Amino acid sequence: MKGFLSHIYYNGLVIFLRGTGLRLIVTWLITAVAIAIAVWIVPGIDLINSNPGTIVSFIILAALLALLNTFLKPILKFITMPLSVITLGLFALVVNTVVLYLAVWIANGLFETGVSIYSFWSALGASVVISIVTAILFAVTGVKDKKKKR
Repeated sequence: MKGFLSHIYYNGLVIFLRGTGLRLIVTWLITAVAIAIAVWIVPGIDLINSNPGTIVSFIILAALLALLNTFLKPILKFITMPLSVITLGLFALVVNTVVLYLAVWIANGLFETGVSIYSFWSALGASVVISIVTAILFAVTGVKDKKKKR
């Protein structure tokens, strides 16, 4: 079964983006939507300044989260591997929470996005919501299909 985006691409609606470029942008937007849903659902995560730039705030935060997930998260997972083994993988949620905290802190410091996290438990809930929403959206769109047919 082909993904939704590959079908749109073959109909000629997205001609200027091909392959990896399209996947990168759609993954970025899916993560931004997941962050917006987490801010909306999870208590303790708020937008300090709700203005028309909030979409840009979510996109900036998604980009920073993607960068940290790419470069920092594997290092943190390697360092905390003994704890993850002892807790049967549950410590990975703590690593996700720390990466989310760091992404929000950098986004507020550099770009003043206005997203604030009030407690560890709010960040933990948000990281779980972001993981679930991105998994569902990736399954619906077919962006991260490993069985890519050429």
